[in-house]
Amino acid sequence: MTDKRPTLTLKPKARPARKPAPEGAARPWATGGQGRGPSASAPADARPRRGETERDHAGRTASREPERLRPSHEVKIVPQHDYRPDLKADSLALSLLGAASAVARVRGGTALPQALSSVFSAYDVTPQARGAIQDIAYRTMRQLGRSEVLLGLMTTKAPEPPMLGALLCAALALLDPPPGTNPPYEAFTVVDQAVDAAASHPDFAHAKAMVNAVLRRFLRERETLGAQALKQPLARWNYPQWWIDSTRAAYPNDWEAILAAGNVHPPLTLRVNRRRTDAEAYLRLLADAGIEAARVGPTAVRLAQAVNVSQIPGFHDGVVSVQDAGAQLAAPLLDLADGMRVLDACAAPGGKSGHILETADVDLTSVDADPARLARVGDNLGRLGLRAKLVAAEAQDAGWWDGRPYDRILADVPCTASGIVRRHPDIRWLRRKSDTLQLATLSSKILDNLWQMLLPNGKLLFVTCSLWPQESEAQAAAFAARHGAIRLDAPGQLLPASGAGQDHDGLFYALFQKPAA
Repeated sequence: MTDKRPTLTLKPKARPARKPAPEGAARPWATGGQGRGPSASAPADARPRRGETERDHAGRTASREPERLRPSHEVKIVPQHDYRPDLKADSLALSLLGAASAVARVRGGTALPQALSSVFSAYDVTPQARGAIQDIAYRTMRQLGRSEVLLGLMTTKAPEPPMLGALLCAALALLDPPPGTNPPYEAFTVVDQAVDAAASHPDFAHAKAMVNAVLRRFLRERETLGAQALKQPLARWNYPQWWIDSTRAAYPNDWEAILAAGNVHPPLTLRVNRRRTDAEAYLRLLADAGIEAARVGPTAVRLAQAVNVSQIPGFHDGVVSVQDAGAQLAAPLLDLADGMRVLDACAAPGGKSGHILETADVDLTSVDADPARLARVGDNLGRLGLRAKLVAAEAQDAGWWDGRPYDRILADVPCTASGIVRRHPDIRWLRRKSDTLQLATLSSKILDNLWQMLLPNGKLLFVTCSLWPQESEAQAAAFAARHGAIRLDAPGQLLPASGAGQDHDGLFYALFQKPAA
């Protein structure tokens, strides 16, 4: 059978204008920020193998029409995400291909950290290559809307397979950095290495000439194409349209600054372990090591330039931990005292659990539904020389509870994570608008369940890293009304901020006290 693959061609420069798409709409081949559009493909290991029965998510045999032989032009090649190319370990081509594989996995519904982990395992790359692949993948995620719109302006149809489109987006992210930043590589190097990357992969080696033509056209027509792309909100803001609309509706005076903050590379912020030292002493230690830093909270220190944790003085000895300055507000708000019985619900990866134990000698139980993520809580506490009871369980269920009430409960509930997109830029492309209501419903069940575990006069701190009122203020108000909870002073909604003396993600805090019996 002849394998006739679709050929992607350049859009003629003088082609008559098409009927314009609705403002902010993605090109037909883009997934519109949901990670589940028609061009997104599932990872190869998620597809049924030859000879296996295709099953639905519940494990039951799925009904399907009888198979028929298809003409060769309908044959779809299963993408080889895990293909190990014959490229130099330190080449930009390998880094581009690895980043493209990760981006394609995100477009298939996988979170970026897990996607990168799969790529690192499949490609068996060096630590240096891992860093380059991760850097390019995160850059691509932050600029994906703009790159997709540019690609749609220069091509006539969807790149197939999706990894080819991801490779072009990764290259465009390097050629077209955000205003005010310098390109990380010379333009001719990016084009040359992107072509080498395409040529090395069996799924789209046939498209290497197209890759060359698209990228060179962008360099020739950069100003014209850029101006045309920025007419679309998707390219201007690098968020799905529903996300832009939700932010504007919730914060009519601040929505532009909020969206812009989510596209900025986040700082590396440390939490100083008060059992070992204080912030001022640690700043002197950093200065002695030639590392510039500033204090942005009682125990928060922001590095001027991010470095590997292996280079951070005292990290492996538990002197400091990596934690956003906004997240460091949780433990102090709990008003902890030695001897208290404390619950950290939805605890993974353990930053707040560690901070609680650094603050007071308490009997801490850390609960998380994911056993693998709960293991990270144990690892992080072990580095700090601290201990807690770890329980793998759903926070909305009570079957794991021993019936002994808690003095303090930290409820860092599941949410859309819209307040931490500068650290996790893939979230915007994975979430759907409907996720807000679904997660808010789950969170309300968790809060109601935890409230019964709290002692009279005890305090529950409700935390979410969302910017949407449905998940934050509206949730807090509804919870207080349902239970007659006494609401105490707390920061409420923190918008993403960066500047002198402060630097934090977008989080929400509400503190409640249970009335005396």
